[in-house]
Amino acid sequence: MGWEALRQWGDDVARIEPLTGGVANDVWSVRVGGRLAVARLGARSDADLAWETGLMQHLDREGLTVPLPIPATGGRLFAGGLVVMTYLEGGPPESPADWRRVAGTLREVHRLTQGRPQRPGWRSSTDLLHTETGTKVDLGAMPAEGVARCRAAWARLAGRPTCVVHGDPNPRNVRMTADRVALIDWDESHVDVPDLDLVLPGNAAALDDAAHDIAAQASAAWEAAVCWDDDYSVKRLAEVRPV
Repeated sequence: MGWEALRQWGDDVARIEPLTGGVANDVWSVRVGGRLAVARLGARSDADLAWETGLMQHLDREGLTVPLPIPATGGRLFAGGLVVMTYLEGGPPESPADWRRVAGTLREVHRLTQGRPQRPGWRSSTDLLHTETGTKVDLGAMPAEGVARCRAAWARLAGRPTCVVHGDPNPRNVRMTADRVALIDWDESHVDVPDLDLVLPGNAAALDDAAHDIAAQASAAWEAAVCWDDDYSVKRLAEVRPV
């Protein structure tokens, strides 16, 4: 169906310009009903998008600022892999104090999503101790020695409580104003150990040395596995200590 699905949001809907949204999706600013919005077209299943849009609605009800799905004229929140979301103003974090606010927001996400089911088709880092595939992860495509290093890093997280993690809290995915922190681009969100979200600039989450080392190693291993084998994933794998 592709971008033809956008017609389901009304006769006056229009694409404006492409936005940076990672390699997995085609992301554009759009105008819907006279207001600016963001449309993301990808190959995710209806079950996957139902999980993500349901998460956004839940976090919004709990008082967090996230991109809310805008229903199509028939009431659906997605169609043919397309989701249309509210546009959020703001800039990236620029100071240690900003990053501490981001850490606080991430921890609130974690608190509000304990016990939530896994995103359909996804695996957590500790699930990958016992299986090889899940969504974008295929450990069979990685060198065996690299898989062993990743699993050793993830094993240090075994037995910890889980919740929804954002999955990619880099500066491009944060929209800050004076009175709120908004997290955007939840395409990588899934259920996992919360510390994977908390490896932030300047250790803004104030993890102790041991906790930060465990989180940093597990996070590097995750990013290597989920992106394998582009240049960034090779760089991240090099940061995971040998077994």
